[in-house]
Amino acid sequence: MRILIDTDVLLDVALGREPWLAASSHTVAWAVDHPGSAAVAWHTVANIAYLAPGAARGFLADLLLSVNVAPCSTRHALEALAFPMADLEDALQAAAALAFGADWIVTRNLSDFRGSPVPAVAPATFAGQITTGS
Repeated sequence: MRILIDTDVLLDVALGREPWLAASSHTVAWAVDHPGSAAVAWHTVANIAYLAPGAARGFLADLLLSVNVAPCSTRHALEALAFPMADLEDALQAAAALAFGADWIVTRNLSDFRGSPVPAVAPATFAGQITTGS
């Protein structure tokens, strides 16, 4: 299984945001325990640094020891522009997931990914799947 972790899930962990911390932490822990099976979009790194300036660098340095940055290019950005998704940032996440070969995008913003070519799953649902081995 390969996943792309959306920015909101990572911010939950980096900033200790409740009530989402437990499920998001399970997602990140799975990614760390399965090196090469998870990725983030390139712009997620910058978004986290911007939104969590105090915690970002150390969190990202640790995360990127196990989690890939999806290999994206101009072609992927053009694909994102064509996805039937209202939010371009989410479409770029979807394009990154596609480029990485992800089976799922783990996000709390499920409604924003309705038009994504890669299906989205909530962190709590993903945590339940990895716990039961589904």
